[in-house]
Amino acid sequence: MFLESDSARKQLRDEAKNFKVELSPVQEDLLLKHLDLLIEKNKVLNLTRITDVELAVRLHCIDSLLVYKSASSEEFFNFLDIGTGGGFPGIALAVMSNASGVLLDSVTKKVFAVSEFLCQLGLSNRISTSSERAEMYALNHAGEFDLITARAVAPLASLVEYAAPLVALKGRFITTKAQITNEELDSGLKVAEICGLKYVSRETYELPKDSGHREIITFKKIKEPSIVLPRSNGMAKNKPLA
Repeated sequence: MFLESDSARKQLRDEAKNFKVELSPVQEDLLLKHLDLLIEKNKVLNLTRITDVELAVRLHCIDSLLVYKSASSEEFFNFLDIGTGGGFPGIALAVMSNASGVLLDSVTKKVFAVSEFLCQLGLSNRISTSSERAEMYALNHAGEFDLITARAVAPLASLVEYAAPLVALKGRFITTKAQITNEELDSGLKVAEICGLKYVSRETYELPKDSGHREIITFKKIKEPSIVLPRSNGMAKNKPLA
């Protein structure tokens, strides 16, 4: 459907190039094959509501490549994608880099599906999956990753708290939002200070053909948190630090 579609390939290449992301033929193949696998699996498991070819290329692939563009401003060797869902942006990060990584999602069925995708894409030798909650995963993987990503899976304050114990000192946390209010941003910045993260940048993009607004927010870990992290399951969401 996607891999054999000349129009999908041209769209992927052109829209990526418009955002100054260059793709090799192999990278194009892998990104489009991922979409094929996703849509096929979506027939039996709800992984995405976006099945239109043009929108899927834009809202899955291009959206993920924008995260990669921000991440690639500095070298990274291992990453964790929190709330990966159908593998976004984690699989794109794997396709575009030589980094190792872990794709994390608390929904076990989604993790099984993503594990299948990784095998079929030939990425399972350096990318693994986990269905643990972020708080639980942090207990055994503190400071392990030089890059953490999350694509709009929770309020910013919660995401910062999830990422903080997992990211290495001088490592980065990058999250993307469709929209963010000043209140949500302020809360996220306050939690970041508590959690030892420094606000680095806020990039804004408009997806082609009025397909949506994107904000990519980057933090860097500059010190250890001033509180003990992780807190118990659900605390970051139900009792945010700010």
